Amino acid sequence: MPVAEHPSSRSSPPALSAFRPLVRAIACTIVPEAAALNEKAWADFNLLTDAAIGDRPPALQRRLQLFLRAIDWLPLLRFGRRFASLQPAQRARFLAGLENHPVQLIRSGFWGLRTLVLLGYYGRPDAAAAIGYAADARGWEARR
Repeated sequence: MPVAEHPSSRSSPPALSAFRPLVRAIACTIVPEAAALNEKAWADFNLLTDAAIGDRPPALQRRLQLFLRAIDWLPLLRFGRRFASLQPAQRARFLAGLENHPVQLIRSGFWGLRTLVLLGYYGRPDAAAAIGYAADARGWEARR
């Protein structure tokens, strides 16, 4: 009987690979400090987000890609430019509209994307150390 293939062992590119510049612009809007990341830190960010998305069902990956396309193109209607070309204040205003949108599905999509960005930024060892995060498998026992 064949063994099921793990999503991360596939030869297809990560779900977010075509969206790297857009995801970077979104990340810098959600976490302004991300604008100061170097290429090594962005590579770590990408590894974390790819791993998180790679374990999700293909249907969810496709929905995320569709949501990212919408984020990329919808600002064209309001601001005359795509998301990555907007000024930081315009980006923040657009994302705030998604965050507080009356349609639950859009709000949920935004919060899922926000969580992914926070995972990519704060999940890096450098960021964890910078904010003093020192998780230990022993939990509170480690503090004693």
